[in-house]
Amino acid sequence: MTPYQRLMKTVKKEPVDRPPLICPGGMMTMAVKDVMQLLNVYWPSAHEDPCLMAQLTRGMADLAGIENLGVPFCMTVEAEGMGAGVDLGHQTREPHVIRYPMKNMADMDRLSPLDTGIGRAAVCCDAIRILKQAETDLPILANLPGPASLATSLVDPMRYYRSVHRDKKAIHELTRFCTDQVIRFGDAMIDAGAEIICIADPSATGDLLGPTAFSEFVLPYLNRMTRHFQEVKNVPVIVHICGKIKKTGTLIKEMDAQVISVDSVVGITSLHGLAPDKVTMGNISTYTLELGTPEKVEKAGRSCLRNGVDILAPACGISPLTPLANLKCLSNLVATFNTSPDTKEKNI
Repeated sequence: MTPYQRLMKTVKKEPVDRPPLICPGGMMTMAVKDVMQLLNVYWPSAHEDPCLMAQLTRGMADLAGIENLGVPFCMTVEAEGMGAGVDLGHQTREPHVIRYPMKNMADMDRLSPLDTGIGRAAVCCDAIRILKQAETDLPILANLPGPASLATSLVDPMRYYRSVHRDKKAIHELTRFCTDQVIRFGDAMIDAGAEIICIADPSATGDLLGPTAFSEFVLPYLNRMTRHFQEVKNVPVIVHICGKIKKTGTLIKEMDAQVISVDSVVGITSLHGLAPDKVTMGNISTYTLELGTPEKVEKAGRSCLRNGVDILAPACGISPLTPLANLKCLSNLVATFNTSPDTKEKNI
């Protein structure tokens, strides 16, 4: 079974030989310095050159055993294209917003619609075309920010969160606009060859918003994006939510996404209870991945598998300083894992 077949079957809840091991990219940054050095391909150059971007994500698969290709490597492409100032970082720091185009919630006219044919949006699409033309057996993932996370890259997050209670009309207006731009970018990457969409919305946690605001300002827009990609473009969707999802109550099971990815603070068994019909993904601590020994990383991965995770993955964005050995031990773990009933006990 190829990695592409394995992931697609898992997403559809069809039988597979073992769980996939993926690290999408985007907020869930999937490139590490060890691989950059081996390839002689580095950030920030790989953020702006489609050939280097494609080479780096392919290198992560070849050298670390990650079973997917994913671009971009950050969550700033859309914000930059809409008017935000972005520092592209360096080898061990991903791009980050340094200037918001909006001074306050009334500054919607300062935002530009995203043009996917120019800038880093075009770079991502070109990188996907390069990967697709290589006829790889690895699934190509396109990474997108959720609407709340994009909004908090366009205006100071504190202004955004205060407006959740003080200016609901402005929040809805901004979120609708952000949703439109993210859908536009997702469509462009799918048209270029992306086969799965991964939406990460770290600014939309239950810890920050609570269930009422999550229900009004996050869930409808995430579901609108999800339905578009799944029904109009016929592409599966993964949604990653940070924080303690118990604080959103039963709202997680109301998400239309086929796959739910969660933070390390959420137990996989808890996720099964909150969203019993969803494919589960996660949730190895990124701190353990960066700072732990391969033995500790393998133990964490085995715990996720023992608790029934469908797709093994980091719990969030991995640090570029994550040792290559720690990623390779996970690749070795899933390679020897078998889901058949007569061997499962031996695996765990």
